[in-house]
Amino acid sequence: MVPFAGWEMPVQYEGVIQEHRAVRTDAGVFDVSHMGEIEVEGPQAAELLQGLLSNDVAKLEEGEAQYTLLTNDDGGIVDDLIVYRTGPHRFLLIVNASNREADFEWIAEREIRGSDVRDVSDDYALLAVQGPRALERLGLPRAKPFTWAMGNVGGVEVMVNRTGYTGEEGVELACMADDAPALWDAVVERGVVPCGLGARDTLRLEVCYPLHGNDIGPQWDAISSGLGWVCALDTEFTGVERLRDVKERGPDRKLVAFRMTEQAIPRQGMGIEGGGEVTSGSLSPMLEVGIGLGYVPATASAPGTELTIDVRGRQRRGEVVTKPIYKREES
Repeated sequence: MVPFAGWEMPVQYEGVIQEHRAVRTDAGVFDVSHMGEIEVEGPQAAELLQGLLSNDVAKLEEGEAQYTLLTNDDGGIVDDLIVYRTGPHRFLLIVNASNREADFEWIAEREIRGSDVRDVSDDYALLAVQGPRALERLGLPRAKPFTWAMGNVGGVEVMVNRTGYTGEEGVELACMADDAPALWDAVVERGVVPCGLGARDTLRLEVCYPLHGNDIGPQWDAISSGLGWVCALDTEFTGVERLRDVKERGPDRKLVAFRMTEQAIPRQGMGIEGGGEVTSGSLSPMLEVGIGLGYVPATASAPGTELTIDVRGRQRRGEVVTKPIYKREES
């Protein structure tokens, strides 16, 4: 157990590699109740969010969700989050735990007439059940990614969100906080493997999902971070003019995925020759090689480009690869 954003969080139960492989081959469950929840409601709720979030909120129908960014005036990433349309004039934002208070303050300070912003994080618990057999083990029907519906697991009423952070099929189950222990027991009883923060990190890294505070943040603009695909540059949101400029001229640096071609495990903060830096790194449990994400000059960002990384004083070679690093056919 380790402290994280005011919570005590499990790093592992049986072991990171076993838990990682359980998610890739069957199903694993993560207690992610530390994530923050913010409700935005009112006749002008959509207008408020359209001016703050990078993706096009107007496209969301009730029952749908969207990956998006909360951006600052420079197009930097205050947070990355998922917004769910839960009613005609009601939205639920699930945000990163360490940014919960800052996100709430950022949005509440910009509240407009006809919108009401509430931090409801303490009301919710959230379990992520991920893996190719996740839906089967839970007895839930298949559904399109980034949709949600109400459901029942083990007698507990849940909001079944077809989202996740592992690159596998699965759901994130939101329930009332008091129901969390019963829901956890019901999920584990169905043969789903308990997983900790360690496996969550290696799973997301294999499929190149960025981690706020490591790979993305207020100091990096969304285009340089490879998240231009969630920026509706034809809408008006905070920092959009800056992002349009970066898009037009091209970023100076880019966040790239890489794998080591020499035996070494890259770690956050290691230098990349030519002025780059590793932002996330680990040994891939599925590929059994060192992998990572890092910022490099745009001229060195093409797949196949050789990188030299300073691994504890030793120069070790890797190469830029297309995202995701891990693809199922390689397993």
